[in-house]
Amino acid sequence: MRDTIALLGKTEGLFHRYLERVVSHTGVFPTQHRLLMELDRNHACSQMELAGKFGVSAAAIAVSLKKLEKGGYIERQTDRLDSRVNHVRITEKGKAVVSRSLLLFAETDELFFEGFSDGELEQFAGFLRRAKENMERAEQKMDKTEKTEKKEGMKE
Repeated sequence: MRDTIALLGKTEGLFHRYLERVVSHTGVFPTQHRLLMELDRNHACSQMELAGKFGVSAAAIAVSLKKLEKGGYIERQTDRLDSRVNHVRITEKGKAVVSRSLLLFAETDELFFEGFSDGELEQFAGFLRRAKENMERAEQKMDKTEKTEKKEGMKE
């Protein structure tokens, strides 16, 4: 099993390195693509909403947004009712990057799964889904155990 997990990790690494090289020509870093795509789907998000959605700090989002704003891919506007809130909107330049990126992602997906039949793809997705669910259950069980141990430790 260790070999299978190692192969999965190596394959994921190759996939991401290839994708980074492909999207590097768009002028936007790979992690910024995710932000632009979210803004394209979800107009006028706040910085805090974006931070929550991506599971990062507000400061980390602010750094990425500053770079995107400087490049003309987004605009930030302060909320009229609450000056502490910034709404972020994608610009036409940002939308053009999203359109190009979606094409590049589709081409990369085709390359990645070249030679797989529809049945093999369904089976592969099923295997990965099941493995993910197994790990989620294990993580939940571990969380419960840790909470119980913490409560018991407080009683002593």
